[in-house]
Amino acid sequence: MKHFLDIKNTSKEDLIKLLNLAQTLKEEVKSGQQRDDLQGKTLGLLFQKPSTRTRVSFEIGMGQLGGRVITLQKDEVGLGKREPVKDVARVLSRYVDIIMIRTFDHTDIEEFSDFASIPVINGLTDFSHPCQAIADFLTILENFKSLDGIKIAYLGDGNNVCRSLVELAQKLGVEIVVSTPDGFELDYDGTYKQVKDPREAIKGADVVYTDTWISMGEEGKSIEIFTPYQVNSELMKLASTRAIFMHCLPAHRGEEVTDEVMESEASKIFDQAENRMHAQKAIIKTLLS
Repeated sequence: MKHFLDIKNTSKEDLIKLLNLAQTLKEEVKSGQQRDDLQGKTLGLLFQKPSTRTRVSFEIGMGQLGGRVITLQKDEVGLGKREPVKDVARVLSRYVDIIMIRTFDHTDIEEFSDFASIPVINGLTDFSHPCQAIADFLTILENFKSLDGIKIAYLGDGNNVCRSLVELAQKLGVEIVVSTPDGFELDYDGTYKQVKDPREAIKGADVVYTDTWISMGEEGKSIEIFTPYQVNSELMKLASTRAIFMHCLPAHRGEEVTDEVMESEASKIFDQAENRMHAQKAIIKTLLS
């Protein structure tokens, strides 16, 4: 892998290796093992969008690998506004060894990678969220030990998180069913299983996944049409008896999911949040190998 921009452009073999490495790195942390593989290496973090989990997980994760981090906020760089993307890419390539970008327009990160001479990681764009998908599948593996026979039901908005989940599920041969209101289907270059009725989609699912109905930059969007897609206790009863609930966070409790489900034993949301760090460590280590 030269960059990690999207699931669709990453081979099945590399995706499996990332998941396996993430599991190993997490086990090492839990057992108290220390690494210094990336001593002397610097990870740059460039934020056009605000973040909690992304910033903390990348900073701590890089530290656990022995490297250091420099963080740049949007007003400091003005990517594509104060300075052309291609210029920022070439300048930062002279300073850091690898960079993560969290931004709005996916074409910005593609252009950046075209001109950068260092690996580029997509920390989130409006188009996709590949780091989250790796962390999600790591969480699924932890709970079920295998991906064989797993069914994922994604309910709500066909957004960037949905796209990366669908792409990774298809790469790894996992069944995924997406249920969205009319007009909010996933704009996907390919085929995937789409069901309008959330009750039908969730039936027998091992993993029930939802995300916020209003993403960053979509404030003011009407959410009434999404009401039938709220993940609540009644809907969860239709899933498998072993079903887990997942959400990438931040969540709007009482909207896309009830507080009761968020706090239930089935909820694995904080495992997902932790696994962002281990998944991203695997991505960083692989790109710098």
